[in-house]
Amino acid sequence: MKISLNELQSVCRKAFMGMGFTTGHADDASAMVAWMQSYKLDGMKELSEGLECVVASAASARPDVIYQDADLAVVDGQHMSVLSSGNLALELAFAKARIRGLAVIKIRHCRQRQLIMGYLARLASRGMNVTAFWRHSQSPITEQVVGFRAGSAVPSIRVYELADIPEDDVPNDGVTILMANHVDLLPTIRSEDEYKLLARHDESDLLAAKQQALEEGLTVNPEIWQQLKSFAAKTLVEASEQSRSEAGPAE
Repeated sequence: MKISLNELQSVCRKAFMGMGFTTGHADDASAMVAWMQSYKLDGMKELSEGLECVVASAASARPDVIYQDADLAVVDGQHMSVLSSGNLALELAFAKARIRGLAVIKIRHCRQRQLIMGYLARLASRGMNVTAFWRHSQSPITEQVVGFRAGSAVPSIRVYELADIPEDDVPNDGVTILMANHVDLLPTIRSEDEYKLLARHDESDLLAAKQQALEEGLTVNPEIWQQLKSFAAKTLVEASEQSRSEAGPAE
């Protein structure tokens, strides 16, 4: 089925609030999903496949900063969706990069890492060069690298197959983000290990995809859409109950 970008973001926002997200987190999460879907990067599919995690994340504790200094922060995402744990961690890195010129943040133990691109786009639009990368545990191991130029909400994306299995035993459930005020990070957007390029999405490709989506509408799975509308309906029920409560007893 086809829907508009505004319709998607509105229903997602209400759905996240129905799950228990605060208003601010619901705004951020809906924007992240809508950004992915508008560039045909399967934001709705990513959301649907981890929906139980998203619902659980709404009531979870905030991510825990386990180490930081002037240029670096390491955050424990506590196995939450990045829709819940990502924004605060990324804003911390953004603040450090503004002050120091360059900052690195590592978010460990987080889920649905693809969706973090929507928030990275927001930070890039605010004048920050941003590169993020993470590895997937499937065989063969792949690494995804995403880079944004300062002032642009459209990234370049690369997916590599690593030729050799890394010797470290660190779980592949985190994401590393580099931010720089005045250094264009895109020329270094490649894996440090020996690799084979599996997929690439350049800025021009993504811009064309978004233009088509805006002209023709966004394609969403009807089943996923209905799930979101069911969560959104909870927000309306709660609002109605609150209104009746504030009105007091009928005379």
